[in-house]
Amino acid sequence: MKLTIVGATGGIGRHLVDQAVAAGDDVTAVVRDPAKLGDVPVRVVAADLATADPATLRAAFTGTDAVLSGLGPRSSADAGIATRGTRAVVEAMTAVGVRRIVVVSAAPVGVVPSPGRPRPPRRDPGDGPLMRYLLGPAIRRVLRRHYADLALMEEVLRDSGLDWTVVRPPRLTDKPLTGAYRTAYGRNVRGGLTVSRADVAHAMRHLLDRPESVGRTVGIAN
Repeated sequence: MKLTIVGATGGIGRHLVDQAVAAGDDVTAVVRDPAKLGDVPVRVVAADLATADPATLRAAFTGTDAVLSGLGPRSSADAGIATRGTRAVVEAMTAVGVRRIVVVSAAPVGVVPSPGRPRPPRRDPGDGPLMRYLLGPAIRRVLRRHYADLALMEEVLRDSGLDWTVVRPPRLTDKPLTGAYRTAYGRNVRGGLTVSRADVAHAMRHLLDRPESVGRTVGIAN
């Protein structure tokens, strides 16, 4: 499979690259700083997704079968990067005729408003009492700019006309790949408080071949 991976040096992005290479995929990695990628047998396209040249992005996606995106804000200073970068990715994919994309978001985003979804559900059906009444509200207050960016990013995808899937993990860890994670369509995973970045990457790659995931959000947790 020919894959283009966006945000390839991030926590999830690097796992996406390593797992795709190990599986024998033909990988193009879109990164801000190619030096951070190291000596990996992939095609590298240097681009800052916030200000990327459209022609550079179109070249990165031409001929690819699907796109995997680990793009997201790493701190409050990066708020907005997920929306701006994903909008640029969508425009480039549309221009070259690539339709399939799987992106990572976050578990709390299902109840975060956005301009096109000003009244989201008050509660995610997969959340238990602890997440619903205590942890969820506290996390959303602390990371409100982060989640607002991801909610708007999801809106960009919903309006794109592409074959998108959004993966929503809870708190991310650096534990190794297990393959034993749980998933749930259209809701968070009940009782799921953490998941490893390696497992999120594994799920994203395997969702590419799941037609039932197109146009859906997928909760994931260990």
